[in-house]
Amino acid sequence: MATMVTDQGIVHYEVLGRGRPVILLHGWLGSWALWRDTMEILSKEFRTYSLDFFGFGESLDRTSDFSISNFVQLVSQFMDRLGIPKAPIVGHSMGGTVALGVALKYPQKAVKAIVIGAPVDGESLNFFLKLSGYKGIAHLAYGIPYVLDLFIMGLTRFGSPQGKSIHQMVKSDASKVSADSFFGSIGGLRKTDLRKDLHDVTVPILGIYGKRDIIVNPNQSKVLLQSAPTSTEAWFEKSGHFPMMDEPQRFHETLRNFLNDSV
Repeated sequence: MATMVTDQGIVHYEVLGRGRPVILLHGWLGSWALWRDTMEILSKEFRTYSLDFFGFGESLDRTSDFSISNFVQLVSQFMDRLGIPKAPIVGHSMGGTVALGVALKYPQKAVKAIVIGAPVDGESLNFFLKLSGYKGIAHLAYGIPYVLDLFIMGLTRFGSPQGKSIHQMVKSDASKVSADSFFGSIGGLRKTDLRKDLHDVTVPILGIYGKRDIIVNPNQSKVLLQSAPTSTEAWFEKSGHFPMMDEPQRFHETLRNFLNDSV
């Protein structure tokens, strides 16, 4: 376990492996732990870094800014502090939107972007996720434990062959999320729309999307292809929002191949 002190809070991160750096970003209500198996697999070739965003996992926040743009700044600062001049950025869900933001704002730092189930347009989020971006509704869900658990169960148990284990993982991670980051981050994500901006991206992008995703509309894969001229798609027929758990062997092969592709 390692930490980095910033003006906006203490950032927790984990490191594993040797070689070229790869940065892994989790999604909403998640933490670095999503990437535990991925880090183990990639660490044979890469030095992997997985961090917790402000207000998530083991990171502590002193900020009220849980916007995508602030998380993009966090990734840049993280790389500067650790002496990482450039690296592929891998992001799941909200973390994927952050990865796209890094590729746009810091193309010299983002060698590649790999996004998994990531919304390019926040309107693609599940209806109930969008509702969570409103403060009153968020406090209701966050403040009553069984409501939050039912909410998480509904989003994770359906549309995935690994729904039970995914539910337990997300439930555990969600218990560490602060109230402000709960609604602040999803509220910002709901308002995000990168469709016009992605025409300017210069780095290679891989979009991995599961056909059975009920959290982010999987048609975002097509939106990514239409918006970003440097993007390619990997379509996972048997996966939901978590292809790294639904189809782990294929997922990790796809990820490794793209990371090792010199084009």
